[in-house]
Order: sequence, then structure tokens, then C-alpha cells
Amino acid sequence: MIEITATAESIDQAKALIDAGIDTLFVGNEAFGLRLPTSFSLKELRQITEIAHAEGKKVNVAVNALMHNEDIEKIVPYLKKLAEFKVDMITVGDPGVIHLLNKEAIDLPFIFDAQTMVTSARQVNFWQKRGAIGAVLARELSFIELRQIVEQVSIPIEILVYGATCIHHSKRPLVENYFNFTNKKEYVEKERGLYLAEPKKPETHYSIYEDAQGTHIFANDDINLSYFVKDLADEGLTHWKLDGIYTKGDRFVKIARLFAEAKEKISKGLWGLHNSIELNDEVSKLHPPKRTLNYGFFMNKPTDVQ
Repeated sequence: MIEITATAESIDQAKALIDAGIDTLFVGNEAFGLRLPTSFSLKELRQITEIAHAEGKKVNVAVNALMHNEDIEKIVPYLKKLAEFKVDMITVGDPGVIHLLNKEAIDLPFIFDAQTMVTSARQVNFWQKRGAIGAVLARELSFIELRQIVEQVSIPIEILVYGATCIHHSKRPLVENYFNFTNKKEYVEKERGLYLAEPKKPETHYSIYEDAQGTHIFANDDINLSYFVKDLADEGLTHWKLDGIYTKGDRFVKIARLFAEAKEKISKGLWGLHNSIELNDEVSKLHPPKRTLNYGFFMNKPTDVQ
């Protein structure tokens, strides 16, 4: 059964995404979660959870930040609040957080997400034995590798089917440090729209911003696997992630609705090649015009990934 998880940038958008047909809202607070469209307060997270549950939908809270000692000291009260709100699951990558879930007997199912490091079935199975109900696979995997992994695991594995891909993360404020070096005072947060370009390649545009978790740099192209949704479903790759960090407002809701409609048609056996072509075209039209799309590593041979 296909399940669609989508980020939300506001309570109103969360409602619209539910109406559009997504199954799980992905939200969080930037003190403990990485690369979120919006940092929600605990009060807002509780409200979103109540809204989702009233419609029979789920909430996944990002707790996937790189935890330092001071973060670990603050995390238990936060986790207990999430459990009190009855959020359906959290996404976590730090073993220290998993240890605290067990030690404090906090009733929160978790999905394991170690960013680029989840690249094999053995790692997924390792964390399943330690309580994980799912895992987020690295974005650098090809379709060949994804098929091999899904055959060897017994918990859902999430793949990004639409959205931006982070290729570098540092806890340091690298952009702010650069501007300090050049004696400039600049706004460095996501809304500024800063990007890096390769020497002699002015067309490149690696988005970069800073927040409470440090510096984040994204791939030149955003991911769009809409053309391959039937292939993914046929291979058992049925947990799809839509990331709207750079696709705002109604554009993202419309894209989510397109994937939800695709899910329904595939489940009823009504999907053909013309549907794949149409979905790809519609998603491309809705994508922000100044951002480019490709298939990421999906069509690569494993030996081509350097």
C-alpha cells in the first residue's frame, strides 16, 4: 500500500495537504529537526496532531538533528511532550536519542534516518532489531540498489520522490563566517535565497542557508521521480516523501494532490505510460521556475556513483 509523507509549512497548509490526500504530515521544531519548511512550537505541533488525527491521518515529527551534549540534555522533556500529544512517530538519526527513548520508556515509535549513511539492507535491519518501524534511505542510491534493499528488509523504507536534496551539512555558521570575513552583515536564512555556483559554471545554483542547526547546502537540481511512480510501487517502494522546503504554498499542495491521485489510480490498476508522462509534466509546471529538476541518482548504475 502506497503511503505519502509531506512536509508542512503552516497549519493552514497542513489542513490543505490532508485534504489533498497525503497520509502523513512531516513537521518539527528546528531545535531538534533538520531542514524544515517551518519551525513549529509545541503548541502548534499539538494542534497539527489533533487536526491530522481527526481526519484519520498521521504525524511524523523530525528529531533528526545532530545532537550535541546540550541538545541531549534538553531532548527528554521534548520527547515526553510529543508522546503526550500522541504523535504517531518521530524520525531520528542519533543513537543517543534512541537510547533515551528506551531508558525513559517514552512511547514514541521511530523511523531511523542517518541521512547519507543508510545505504544497505543490513543497516536497516540492524535498526529494526533495535525498535525502528521504518528507515529513510540515502538520496544517492540508484533504482538497482533500491530494489536490492527492499527485497531484504521487512520494515518500510522511505524514498524522496519530490523535493530538494541536501548534499552538505555543518553545525558551523559557514555563510555568516564568510560575510564576517568580508566585513559584511547579511541575512543568511532560507528566505534570502542564497546559492553557490561552481567556477566557470554560472548556471549552477547550490542553494545554501543557515538556521539553528548550522549550514545546509543543497544539490544543484531538485528531485522529481513522478515519471517512475508505477515502477516504484511495483518494486515495493511504496513510502514516498514530498519535501516542500523550496516549493511554497499552493504549488506544493497541488503537487501533493497529483501524487495522491497517482496513488489512487495505481492502487486500482488504472495507471499507464500516458499517466506517467502527464504526471511528470504537471509536476514540472508547478515546480518553482528558478529551480531545476532531475532524477538524481535514480537512473545511475551503482558503479557510476562516485
